[in-house]
Amino acid sequence: MCALWRQTEDLEALIAEFQTLDAKKTQVIETSCPPPSPRLNGSLSAHPEKDELILFGGEYFNGQKTYLYNDLYVYNIRKNSWTKVEIPNPPPRRCAHQAAVVPTAGGQLWVFGGEFASPSGEQFYHYKDLWVLHLATKTWEQIKASGGPSGRSGHRMVACKRQLIIFGGFHESARDYIYYNDVYAFNLDSFTWSKLAPSGIGPAPRSGCQMATTPEGSIVIYGGYSKQRVKKDVDKGTLHTDMFLLKTEGSGKEEDKWVWSRLNPSGVKPTPRSGFSVAIGPNNRSLLFGGVHDEEEEESIEGDFFNDIYFYDTGKNRWFPGQLKVPKSEKRKRRRGRQAETDGGDDEVEKQAPQGPVEIVKEVVAEDGTVMTIKQVISGPADEKERSESEEEEEDGALGPQVEPCPRSNAMLAVKHGVLYVYGGMFEVGDRQFTLSDLYSIDLHKMEEWKVLVEIDPKTQEWLEESESEEEEDDVEGAEGGEEEESSEEDSEDEGGEEQHPSVQPDEKHADYLSRTEQYWIKVARSNMGPDAKEKKVVKVAHAMAKTFYEDSI
Repeated sequence: MCALWRQTEDLEALIAEFQTLDAKKTQVIETSCPPPSPRLNGSLSAHPEKDELILFGGEYFNGQKTYLYNDLYVYNIRKNSWTKVEIPNPPPRRCAHQAAVVPTAGGQLWVFGGEFASPSGEQFYHYKDLWVLHLATKTWEQIKASGGPSGRSGHRMVACKRQLIIFGGFHESARDYIYYNDVYAFNLDSFTWSKLAPSGIGPAPRSGCQMATTPEGSIVIYGGYSKQRVKKDVDKGTLHTDMFLLKTEGSGKEEDKWVWSRLNPSGVKPTPRSGFSVAIGPNNRSLLFGGVHDEEEEESIEGDFFNDIYFYDTGKNRWFPGQLKVPKSEKRKRRRGRQAETDGGDDEVEKQAPQGPVEIVKEVVAEDGTVMTIKQVISGPADEKERSESEEEEEDGALGPQVEPCPRSNAMLAVKHGVLYVYGGMFEVGDRQFTLSDLYSIDLHKMEEWKVLVEIDPKTQEWLEESESEEEEDDVEGAEGGEEEESSEEDSEDEGGEEQHPSVQPDEKHADYLSRTEQYWIKVARSNMGPDAKEKKVVKVAHAMAKTFYEDSI
């Protein structure tokens, strides 16, 4: 217990040291800057009055050290530019907090909770503080009110009828952890906390769920993650896929009774996952993006990352996946093409729009020379063969492979004017964590295409291997094998690396390029996927790689 107290005191001293440095800032300083550094578990919020997004906090891990942030960035949507805003006396550095915007007095950004980690990433301090950023005056204010939630991170918070509602989360120490399913309300008029005691059966304790409000002032909870200790030093994780409604029996006042009820939505629910990101879209639809499904092996965890969107229609109590649609101009081209082309030109269209899911493989070379292979699965048109031509035109079938964010978890989302913005997050390649600093957008009204606003910058990728790990000491042969495998990968890069791929000839069409280089790409795909991969899937990946390289070259 004494050791635990010492750890907590050490972290509090570290936090206090950072706050002392922050206290030296006495005036607001706004500086134009490049995009923020890679991070995850920060907050991205839409300004209620301006065409701006506000990024606060987050974390970054480089393999050896954990970095926490409390910097504030503003993204100007119209100019596609970033500004760093340094404001005196900000909240301490944190990640996995929650932020909610209300339109009061020119806009307020409310921040609650989150966690601070030691540089080693082995000790955690969970905040229970509440802050408000007054957007009009650019001032931070800490709100000190008793009776609020205990320290936690991974919770969810929404603004609902002049209240902030907080649900769930977890607290972790060096010895133990606990997950919550309690509900608190903070009154934005009286600045007081109250713990709600809803009747009915509510969600089990969890963190990282989806929490959204309905037009009627009710709250929807979906999914989340929790873990339980099944025996000493053995934990079992649970991906929740259930759904609940929290509503008031009355006029929505603070003293009204709250009631939990179970929801059984129709439609196509998201596949089980954790680490997904959430936002509120247009037309009373909440949405979730990305996430990861961890496959727990005997000695390791292999993550399957996602980059898909799912919408939940609160009015219809229905889930449906967000698929890209064919732009109207493209549909007109296709109709004209079907009427005029009789010389086999449609074959190219068919090749460019595969019928089933396609796995795209991209290679990104980090500054240290590490080749990161990014895999993403893109859905093809559903049951295309069973549709008539008119049905296809009416339903706007999904397009073939397009530009889109790579799969990731713990990204930051915001919606402004019906446009979804996705910033940062992370995914894993083997034992390496790849933290992102890219920015994408998509018009949720049209759902036609993703736009790249900030691309992945390989120079921001740093990964430091742990020095002299026990595994290396115990198994020298295994370490040497890893080195040999790495050198063989470097050799293959020299022979057929990104710069050595067959180049696209001037005015060469995609179909011609694929026909000329198909065997080469099959060989590259096979080396990526291993000898046990099915031939059909290898060919699909090869075609996808060729198409990606072709599009990047023209």
